[in-house]
Amino acid sequence: MTELPLPPFSPGDPSLKADPYRAFAQLREQDPIHRSAHGYWVVSRYDDVRSVLMNREAFGQGDFVENIRLFYGPDFDVMGQRGYKWLSEVFLMQDPPHHTRVRGLVTGALTARRVRAMELRIREITDRLIDDFAADREGDLIARFAYELPVRVMCDMLGIDPEDTRLKTVIDAIVQSFIVFEARALTDAELATANSQIAVLQQFFETLFDERKAAPRDDLATALVQAGGAEDALSHDELVTVAIGLFGAGFETTAHMIGNGLLCFSRFPDQWRRLVGEPETLAAGVVDEALRYESSLIATYRTALRATEVRGQPIAQGEKVLTLIGAGNRDPRLFDDPDRFDIGRGNAARHLSFGGGIHFCVGAELARLEGRIAFERLATRLPGLTVDVDAPAWREGFLFRGMSALRAQW
Repeated sequence: MTELPLPPFSPGDPSLKADPYRAFAQLREQDPIHRSAHGYWVVSRYDDVRSVLMNREAFGQGDFVENIRLFYGPDFDVMGQRGYKWLSEVFLMQDPPHHTRVRGLVTGALTARRVRAMELRIREITDRLIDDFAADREGDLIARFAYELPVRVMCDMLGIDPEDTRLKTVIDAIVQSFIVFEARALTDAELATANSQIAVLQQFFETLFDERKAAPRDDLATALVQAGGAEDALSHDELVTVAIGLFGAGFETTAHMIGNGLLCFSRFPDQWRRLVGEPETLAAGVVDEALRYESSLIATYRTALRATEVRGQPIAQGEKVLTLIGAGNRDPRLFDDPDRFDIGRGNAARHLSFGGGIHFCVGAELARLEGRIAFERLATRLPGLTVDVDAPAWREGFLFRGMSALRAQW
């Protein structure tokens, strides 16, 4: 039987929002090194995605300005846009040596010890949030829980008062400005909003670090101020850029992980029953399986730093490669029955959702801890929880996958 030709793959295809995995599977099986009509390569098999993410010699972020101009054209004033200028300074978007220095200072402040010490506090925050809505018997768990938990944890770590009247404005600004991470041409309205909202975030965090320099505390904001020595300490602008990135990534992707996981449970109710029966034993596995099955980051770009190959296909220096993390996470070459959500899966932790190599997520341990506690406490306290699986409100955009609302009953 002759296979039908594949339609051109485009991240902007609206059908991908509801279900990207059908298109991912077609690419993975029929055209694993796909040449996009947009001028970049698309890789979709687990080994290929991992090899690109891990190979720091051949792949990196490359020229930021040229990467953005790929979507707008050669005359677009990238650095004249406040949102893109901020993004260019985020260490995630940079290559060594600048990336190495800033990432090292951030990981030196966000230590595993500091994260582990948060467990009791995260449990307290989680139970208090559940207390606030448990008697309602129904509601939107994205707004009431999935967003609130990581926001309050990040506030606690950074020393921000969760009752600060400016916080809602900050959260809204992150949601509206982080659209610059999307690898596509934004509309004039989207870009104008992103530019203005980044300014809101910069002002908020500039004030926070001014306060910590004047009056240090035992919190992450102070640890970032004090990271490094006199010669390599983070500059004020770097502190602000890092804080926006940590705060935003710390709640956006974690919120998506929790929401996506809850949706998976309602589609596979037998797995929810398993978790309810052994919440303390199985909750850690839930995090990895949720990240594998319905990742909050389904793709990311890399640039070839030199001429190289992927699966025998020559990749020229400067060419971009879109790695389909969501496709690799469901590759049957590694994961048995990959389209089944299985919280007891033995190798779920081999998912690619935290990235790889020098760009492995600095907040991975915190995300795992928050997710483990969240799923454990929900299964313990709301064992009858179910969500509306028919019409999840998927957020706009391609790279980050999550919902803006998720109705539930318990």
